[in-house]
Amino acid sequence: MAAQDAAVDSVRDREIGVEQDHLDQVYRRLEEKIHEAEFLMDDAVRRGQVGTPGALAERDAQVFRAGVHLNRLNSEFEDFLFGRIDLLPGKDGKRGPDGAYTSVEPADEAVRTDDSGAYGEIAETLHIGRLGVLDADYSPLVIDWRAPAAAPFYRSTPKEPGRVVRRRVIRSKGRKVLGVEDDLLRPELTATLDGGELPVVGDGALMAALGRARSHAMRDIVSSIQAEQDLVIRAPAASVTEVGGGPGTGKTAVALHRAAYLLYQDRRRYAGGILVVSPTPLLVAYTEGVLPSLGEEGQVAIRAVGSLVDGAEATTYDEPAVARIKGSSRMVKVLRKAARGALELPPPAGAADERAAGKGATGEGAAGGGGMPTRLRVVAFGGRIELDAAELQRIRQATLGGTAPVNLLRPRARRLLLDALWEKSGARKRYTDPELAAEAREAFDEDVSTEPSFVDFLDAWWPELSPRRVLAAMADERRLGRWSRRVLEQREVRMLARSLGRLDSSGQGPLSVHDVALLDELQVLLGTPARARKREADPLDQLTGLDEVTTFADRSSARRSRGERLEEERTDYAHVIVDEAQDLTPMQWRLVGRRGRHATWTVVGDPAQSSWSDPGEAAEARDEALGHRPRRRFTLTVNYRNPAEIAEVAAKVLALAMPGMESPEAVRSTGTVPRFAVTGNGQRAVAVQGQRPGTNGGRGPVANGSRGAAAKRGGAADDDLGTAVREEAQRLLDEVDGTVGVVVAMDRREQARRWLSGLGERVVALGSLEAKGLEYDATVVVAPAEIADESPAGLRVLYVALTRATQRLTVLSGERDAPDAHGVPDLLRD
Repeated sequence: MAAQDAAVDSVRDREIGVEQDHLDQVYRRLEEKIHEAEFLMDDAVRRGQVGTPGALAERDAQVFRAGVHLNRLNSEFEDFLFGRIDLLPGKDGKRGPDGAYTSVEPADEAVRTDDSGAYGEIAETLHIGRLGVLDADYSPLVIDWRAPAAAPFYRSTPKEPGRVVRRRVIRSKGRKVLGVEDDLLRPELTATLDGGELPVVGDGALMAALGRARSHAMRDIVSSIQAEQDLVIRAPAASVTEVGGGPGTGKTAVALHRAAYLLYQDRRRYAGGILVVSPTPLLVAYTEGVLPSLGEEGQVAIRAVGSLVDGAEATTYDEPAVARIKGSSRMVKVLRKAARGALELPPPAGAADERAAGKGATGEGAAGGGGMPTRLRVVAFGGRIELDAAELQRIRQATLGGTAPVNLLRPRARRLLLDALWEKSGARKRYTDPELAAEAREAFDEDVSTEPSFVDFLDAWWPELSPRRVLAAMADERRLGRWSRRVLEQREVRMLARSLGRLDSSGQGPLSVHDVALLDELQVLLGTPARARKREADPLDQLTGLDEVTTFADRSSARRSRGERLEEERTDYAHVIVDEAQDLTPMQWRLVGRRGRHATWTVVGDPAQSSWSDPGEAAEARDEALGHRPRRRFTLTVNYRNPAEIAEVAAKVLALAMPGMESPEAVRSTGTVPRFAVTGNGQRAVAVQGQRPGTNGGRGPVANGSRGAAAKRGGAADDDLGTAVREEAQRLLDEVDGTVGVVVAMDRREQARRWLSGLGERVVALGSLEAKGLEYDATVVVAPAEIADESPAGLRVLYVALTRATQRLTVLSGERDAPDAHGVPDLLRD
């Protein structure tokens, strides 16, 4: 046995040496390419000394291209080279642009058979990596993982191997090969390579990848992409690609790899124009390192839903009942009335004093006290002309008769005011000659519209409204009641107004993710007035007829700020990827839809994990955002995250949350069953098992969300729970090498962070809605009944919490969980 193990180790060491030699060759070639790029940079600088506009423009383009190329070559990758496939001869001898043969199926004579079995000769070996590398003779040293030639590395299976005989996963760090794992896809075939039999080292490359410890950042799955995932990644970009699948099926990773693939396929179309939308900032932070590791740093914008609006950032959470109001599509009607009704708001503090200081002697811009103007007085033709409140109201209604944004209607309001003043002056009757009448009218408009009194009046009567100011105005319950009549119930009006009370009169203050969607809707309803841009003429421009010539080097100091400004202002993308799409509310779908009006889409989600209470309403908004584009549907069926033991527990909650829906199949089993623990106060709950937790058996929310439960917490019960959570987190930190996530109900987040204080960076406390898309080596789910009862979607949210762990799961019951003698809470019992 020892001799057999030594022989295996000898083969492994020899094969590691083979791959090390190839990796050394790759890095030597990369160094040559880096020197070439540096030479191009130096040559471009010398070209700039010629001084002609043409030379400067050429230098600009060359420096930019060389700089991008050099940046990619200099990128540090944990495993630049990660795969290899050994292939039989193909049906034809055609090669693709990457230097590899294009045939997918083997030639008819590739496999020979005799009485002793089947034989074949390896005709081509391809190494797969993060970037394509050609040698000096343009033969492939590394195939880019996105290239067509790399597809068999991901798609070939023992059932459909194609030309692939052996698939090898190479583990490397920097320039050192650490190990290799082989999958033999044609085990019945005796294959030869360079005159010797093809060696096979180890097995279970995928299992080895899945067993690695987790950090607080997502890894790419480029070395372990599976066939059904690869089909999604390489799907054509046209129209809409919809991807479904349960927890752990790799939906988020597939979405990010798809972004990198689209850039590879059509960089001209997609560079800088791909938006990835994530539900939470935590998921953005978790995933943002994946694309740089795939060689696509800076090419894709990854944003949380609460960060999609320029100048707004979600920093707080709404109670579930308030979130249901703000997220509903009914808010479109409310905001439409608010955008128009806000014209009658009293002016901001200080504005009335400014107008009074600028009031002219010939006119009056506002009523006394600095409120909304009730009359307009101007002097023209030697007399005073006045419009009273009723006349002004008719003009306002006439102006608002269209559908244009409110701020963009200001020029129309100005014109209608001048029309009314001209008519009331009687001047139209005095001029019978059309030319004289036109000249008189032009002079009248010029004189009146430049009077300080008229300007001040217009500023007060038709002010330029900001989305924040209108949103803040909705904190007035009586005002909001008028704007939402026959749309919201009085109870909803009260909750919504109180929620917005955290904003000051200008709309500054903490925003929720739902507030951000409302601000975006208001921006559309209000519009931004066009402002004239003035540019001073340069005498040199007038003499030469040329604008100033600038270069890449000249603009380098200003490029970052300009790029950031363009990114902030951008609201239209070439491709939009929506991760965890099932969580978007109808109002958020409208927000995201505006950023993909002309885009192709990838929509990734799982209805069973939805935290939105009305999936049907959200589906209607999603269909409106996606329009009539054709759709292509994929479903991922294999759970690569959770061991079967954890998946079995989560499936019990899925059966309650979504009866009839099947869980994805777990691909591995660890033999470690989930642990159920009970706090001291939870033990008291064991005797109370007549009904499931919550007001309706744990299948829906308590009457007022989690607010009532929070009000009853405190004292010894919370102390017991906090002690139990800390002890359990410490135990799991000792058992796993990676991270531990502690998931609690949303209103316990700050409390849980205090419980875990001082345990180190490997443990993190997060609210139930923050857990979406994340994974940890071990997870503690605290008081599952509290999570299930915090919203109508609580059971689905609990299902998410139970599916975050890759190795260990602990369920810690509180006083409302009614655990049995084994500590299993009522919601998780058969």
